[in-house]
Amino acid sequence: MPHIEPLAPAEIRDPELRGLIARCGELGVPDALFSRVLARAPAYAKALLNAMLLSHAEGNVDHKLKEIIRISLARIAGDKYFAGLRSAKAIGQGLDEQAIEAGAGDFDRDPSFSPAEKCALRYARLMYLDPTKVDAAFYAEMKRHFSEAQIMELGAFIALHYGMQVFMRTLDAVPPEASKN
Repeated sequence: MPHIEPLAPAEIRDPELRGLIARCGELGVPDALFSRVLARAPAYAKALLNAMLLSHAEGNVDHKLKEIIRISLARIAGDKYFAGLRSAKAIGQGLDEQAIEAGAGDFDRDPSFSPAEKCALRYARLMYLDPTKVDAAFYAEMKRHFSEAQIMELGAFIALHYGMQVFMRTLDAVPPEASKN
């Protein structure tokens, strides 16, 4: 169990929050445990879950690409919990573990990624490993592949999900597959 106990489903009475938790459960990311921990602060939970669902599962950037980025960032953050979650939507669109491993590895040399995807993967990595390299020249490269709205979508997605991954890591949550053992 994480350092902060998740609420039991019966303790969550707010219909909007219950609906968001159900949507998260259908997607698989964030999952019920994360959502029920956040539910201790219902207004924050609703805002964060709405933002996470919007940034991850909607928008104008490919969901499979965002899922690879999300998992890669969880690994960079040392968050085994979020690194172990998988989006049902991305899997349904054909995302497999091989693509995830490639995206979290040496993606620049992998021919299965387009130049745009490689740029987005670099953007995610650089934002947290060496943000000084995300400069005017880098944004010019991004603009060759993405609209400014898509760049904002990617940047907000990366920041929000990475932050939540760091937060969940501090709670000492057990990865979903480990909790079944």
